Amino acid sequence: MNKLIKPLHIGLLSLVLISTSFVANANDEPSPEMPEGIIKLSKADPARNVGFLMGDMLNRTITLEVKKPYKLIETTLPIVGYEHRYKGQVSGIELRKISHSTKENRDTTTYVIQLAYQVFTTAPVVKPAILPAEVVKFQGPATEEAKDGLVQYKIPEFYFRISPMAVFGAVKIEDDMSPLRQPILLQPYPEKQKLVACLIVLGLSLLGLLYILGSRAWLPLMGRPFAQASRQLRKLSAKDPEQLKTALSSLHKAINTTAKYSVFSDNIDAFLADAPTFKAIEAELAQFFALSHQVFFDTQSTASHDAKSLVWLKRFCKQCRDCERGLKPAKLKKA
Repeated sequence: MNKLIKPLHIGLLSLVLISTSFVANANDEPSPEMPEGIIKLSKADPARNVGFLMGDMLNRTITLEVKKPYKLIETTLPIVGYEHRYKGQVSGIELRKISHSTKENRDTTTYVIQLAYQVFTTAPVVKPAILPAEVVKFQGPATEEAKDGLVQYKIPEFYFRISPMAVFGAVKIEDDMSPLRQPILLQPYPEKQKLVACLIVLGLSLLGLLYILGSRAWLPLMGRPFAQASRQLRKLSAKDPEQLKTALSSLHKAINTTAKYSVFSDNIDAFLADAPTFKAIEAELAQFFALSHQVFFDTQSTASHDAKSLVWLKRFCKQCRDCERGLKPAKLKKA
């Protein structure tokens, strides 16, 4: 029996010594602060500092670049499960996960510490909270302040606000305008989509009007023969009888250029077979050739040499321009 009890006593004694050593290390007096210029801190805190609820996780990434020969004592890193206390009371913020990595450089050592905290508290109103300022220690050369070479460095805290799980009672928004609260922004995504759609429709409509009414060669099929003839006829004046012959000549040239051969009144059918888009103005084409014959060959007839004929030719040219663009032309009255 004594042989069995003796190892048990030794194991219990070892456990007590380890626990005592741990408590002693945890309650050690603070070491001197890290000398200036030895360590460079960079940190990535949560993107916001308000609106956290019970159960939310807050992640921090701490990067410490330390000059050699100082080295991190890993046993001084925060312990998972440790619940921070604020002013003697449990804060409800618990460290859930910690990991770290080390990178050796020529003159420095870089430590990347990733901390994950979880919120385990709530309140009827917005409650201030804090991610604790973690203290880590480094082993370095002995100095007058740190004779054993131990120095400590304090990682800054992070302040934030915990929101209640539910609102109790009536809340007046004008009485709840905390400077720590971020502005409540409207989400204009549906309106933006509608606005973009309307702008696209408006742009296409303007482009269609430009295509239908424009005479410049800005778009495909806009610089074709009848579009050029339309620009020439627009410059003609009805006061000069000779302008009528100029208009007829421009239209004859546009018809011949479109057909790629000379078109007369006796081969209109062949022209329409080659250019079926002009089938809609077959009657107007016949009227045009009749007017051309009167002006150029029937010298005794002057009834059609008036201003109305030039106006009709301009409208007929617009009909032809619509046909060459694949549009449906409007019907015209006789000249």
